[in-house]
Amino acid sequence: MTLLTGVLLLVGLLQTPHASTAQAAPTGSRTVDVTIDSMSPSAPSKGGSVTVSGTLTNDGRSTITDAHVGMHRGDALGGRSSIDNVSRRTGYLPGADGEEIKGSAKKVGKLEPGVSRPFTLSVPVKDLDLDENGVYQLGVSVSGRSPASSYSQVLGFDRTLLPWQEADATKKTQLTYMWPLISSTHLTAETDADAQQTPVFRNDDLAAELAPGGRLQQMVSLSKNLPVTFVIDPDLLATVDAMTKSYRVNGPDGPMGKNQAVAKQWLHELEEAAQTHEVVALPFADPDLASLAHHGKHVPSALSHLGPATELAETTVDTILGVKPRTDFAWPVDGAIDSSVVDVATSAGAHKVITRSDSLRETGGLSYTPTAARPIGGGNTAVVADAQLSRAFEGDMSKAGKSAHAVQDFLAQTQMINLEDPGRQRSIVVAPQRMPSVSQAHAMATALRTLEDSGRWSQPLTLGRAAKAKPDRSATRRVPSGAAYPSSLRRQELPTTAFRQIQGTQAALDDYQVILAQPERVVTPFGSAIMREMSTEWRGNAAGAAGFRHSVRSYLDGLTKKVRLIQKSGATLSGRSATIPVTVQNNLVQGVKDMTLKLTSSQPNRLDAGKAQQITVDGGHSQSFKFTTTANANGRAWVTAQLYTADGKPYGDPMTFQVNVTEITATVMLVIAGGVLLLVLAGVRIYLQRKRAADRREENGSDGDGPDDDTGTDGGNGGTDGDEPEQPSDPTPDTGSESSDPSGSGEKVDR
Repeated sequence: MTLLTGVLLLVGLLQTPHASTAQAAPTGSRTVDVTIDSMSPSAPSKGGSVTVSGTLTNDGRSTITDAHVGMHRGDALGGRSSIDNVSRRTGYLPGADGEEIKGSAKKVGKLEPGVSRPFTLSVPVKDLDLDENGVYQLGVSVSGRSPASSYSQVLGFDRTLLPWQEADATKKTQLTYMWPLISSTHLTAETDADAQQTPVFRNDDLAAELAPGGRLQQMVSLSKNLPVTFVIDPDLLATVDAMTKSYRVNGPDGPMGKNQAVAKQWLHELEEAAQTHEVVALPFADPDLASLAHHGKHVPSALSHLGPATELAETTVDTILGVKPRTDFAWPVDGAIDSSVVDVATSAGAHKVITRSDSLRETGGLSYTPTAARPIGGGNTAVVADAQLSRAFEGDMSKAGKSAHAVQDFLAQTQMINLEDPGRQRSIVVAPQRMPSVSQAHAMATALRTLEDSGRWSQPLTLGRAAKAKPDRSATRRVPSGAAYPSSLRRQELPTTAFRQIQGTQAALDDYQVILAQPERVVTPFGSAIMREMSTEWRGNAAGAAGFRHSVRSYLDGLTKKVRLIQKSGATLSGRSATIPVTVQNNLVQGVKDMTLKLTSSQPNRLDAGKAQQITVDGGHSQSFKFTTTANANGRAWVTAQLYTADGKPYGDPMTFQVNVTEITATVMLVIAGGVLLLVLAGVRIYLQRKRAADRREENGSDGDGPDDDTGTDGGNGGTDGDEPEQPSDPTPDTGSESSDPSGSGEKVDR
């Protein structure tokens, strides 16, 4: 018993520290959470001051007394990797973070557990002792005493980066910033049957992005005075333009949209901004180039959509914004490329591929960041965006602390690029996330405004000029192999089955449009919808992509079925020849033309179904077409009616009905027999009359010289007893015209 008790006590002692550790409150320099929310100015100049504001939060379990905050200045950093290390470090490191600057401290007093308190510190630039140009650490500490310590110590610390450059650089870094105007897919393939073809939206979510304070509204508003290059998905422009007119929102009740004013205002602001900015248009609907390269290439005609998408991009931007965009840039997802992605990206004339430095990696051990433009063979240029700068504003930027740190990090990286080799001017490109949030856009704009206002180490450059910059000879130009493509991105791609479904929809559209009197009413909305099925929007959203493809195909199939054959339940054919009517129903708004209607008999030796007919049916009408048929034998035959397009392809479902052939009926036989009998009797009578007349002449001694009496009559009855025998008339037709009810129990046909 004693031994067991001892074991239990030992187990308890071993477990207790573990449990205590799991619930332990922060200690040491992590006791208080210090967050720097802003630094002004972000890039100070000589003679000014640096002001840092933020928040202190006591995450410990004890009250902190005699607390004060102070500012620290660390040593200048030695390169871009040093910046990354500082950004990742937490807690206070005395040797690296420097001593507290004299005169910077402010008293806080007591700081209760869980309590937050704002702070603001301001220090003259001269007190920071910034000797050389460079990137410095700037930190804020909170020091005080806790019940566990009898002396004051650092209980919390946060750091940021301070770029310092006293004078303009001799050769400033040329910086290109891509400003993406891209949204998700909002339009369906459906349009109303009115003359204006009122478009149907998947939802009305776009209105919130365009309204004041919305994501896209802020992107345009912030960009007006920024040195950026617009990178636009023309599908967004086409969608907003459709929204300026009458539109309907998809749903059970299909309400009409009411956000025309918001759409008009956004387009107006963008049109004004586009006049002073370079505009690059992506292919319509921003197709997923990597998905096409890795999976679409296995499906015939999948790549053929890129050319039309590029042409439509130029037309759309020019028409809506009144500017001629550049269409010679391709932008794969996250700038990730391999040889197949480059081949697809350049196949439609975009010979400049925007990639990223974490895809086209440097292997030559360069000591500086090289110029973005690199020739990669075949007349193509890789524009290598800087990965660190491009990802600087990813994540949640809604919190002031994260946004402030991202801005300072961006500024520090751009200055460090210039300091890597001050005598060598380079051209750097930034390709941020495709659809920045409002907070991300504000952080991006803040950083770019600071760079422009400072102007001491960088200058803006358009994307077009960046692509023409003289490349570094030592920079990597070899496109990575397919094995190097990130597996995480591969898992998000559209599968081959998706492209097969897209091909099927395109084939169905091709077969459908040839029968239409106004094919443009269908080709335009469906063509755009098919392009949207390949959009980068569907990355990581397989269910959404499949649902959109299904909705497009289902709507197309519904339209094709509006042109159909009315089912016949059967027909009876009396006589050797007759007409069989077949009705074509067109429930479309527009007419159909250049179609052929053909009947095929299952027993052509018994029933010849007649010649095929060219048909035209107006919209909203049904029309019957009569086929002259010939019967060769009695019995039943199955007849199949089928519509064909002008190129000979079957259209729609065939319609089969039964025909009962009764070639010669019993009644007809009786009538014919009676007629023959009358003819025979009449002939006999004429013969007998003429014979009696001849006998009388012979008895009277006629010498044959008198007038011929062969034409005489007996009692005025004439040689034929009056008239020829009456021929039997055609029997009354079996039926009148075709029944208007296609579901009747059966019908006979007109002769």
